[in-house]
Amino acid sequence: MPRRDVKFQTDHDYHLYNRGNDRNPIFFERENYLHFLRLVRRHLIEETLDVLAYCLMPNHYHLLVRCKTEAVSEAMQRLSVAYTKAMNRRYNRVGSLFQGQFQAIAVDSDEYLYHLTRYIHLNPTKAGLVSHPKDWEFSQLP
Repeated sequence: MPRRDVKFQTDHDYHLYNRGNDRNPIFFERENYLHFLRLVRRHLIEETLDVLAYCLMPNHYHLLVRCKTEAVSEAMQRLSVAYTKAMNRRYNRVGSLFQGQFQAIAVDSDEYLYHLTRYIHLNPTKAGLVSHPKDWEFSQLP
């Protein structure tokens, strides 16, 4: 169950995710996925967290992360604002791109970590985007 009151702790794992407002797309073309990954590197990876696995889908994303600091919420907000501004400029749109704040779930067991990794990995095949998970360009797993 998503928890908005997650207290981020250094050296702990979390599932971070968000979807498009009204379940609309957040990625419109290949370059958008690549731009989002560049922003993840700039706003998250350099100081805040390590990405253990990710999957970017047309209307949502999943990040499995390990925190380096407790400042995850601030970094995720910078990421969301930067990406939304870029998409609004690029596509001459206004308003919110995401359906509210990102969601976070603490990974509190090896069993949940296994199920989460599998879920992230299979997301593109379950959505019918590819026939095999390795064929989806915008996901990466350990």
